[in-house]
Amino acid sequence: MLEKTHLRTKFKEERKSLDVEQISRDIVRNIRSQAFYKKAEHVMIFYPLKYEINLLDLLNDDKNFYFPKVHGENLLVCPYESSVKFEKAAFNIYEPCSAPVFPEILDLIFVPALAVDKNNFRLGYGGGFYDRFLKTIDVITAVPIYENFVVEELPHDDYDVRVDCIITNGKKAHV
Repeated sequence: MLEKTHLRTKFKEERKSLDVEQISRDIVRNIRSQAFYKKAEHVMIFYPLKYEINLLDLLNDDKNFYFPKVHGENLLVCPYESSVKFEKAAFNIYEPCSAPVFPEILDLIFVPALAVDKNNFRLGYGGGFYDRFLKTIDVITAVPIYENFVVEELPHDDYDVRVDCIITNGKKAHV
């Protein structure tokens, strides 16, 4: 298997040629059709980087939303309200300026990824923030991803955490 660093570079390059706006709309539509999303009341999404799946349209849904905030080597969970300001922080990621809450409130977490395999292991950006965070909480996790970035197998380590579901711009979710 190819080294993770090489794969990160490969997928970052490949996604530059994609119609991320259309793919994001299709993924958001597929998310809204999922029973686990319909049931969830407290949902954590991420603020998209350039060329990353954009889930911000979900903020129009009748749910309580949260965003991650990097604090040292950990992720904090910060509530979203339309009045909350975002500021560019570590890794050029926009984070909310709201005070963190206990993560146990969450029903569902959307986890960013560059790719994911059919065993539900994701290739993240290499910081390990989500893997460390997900080990501390029992919650449904889903990766929104372009369907061609679901691959047979990715290299993974003992500390990598599987996600529960993969939601693509295609017809079905991989649970």
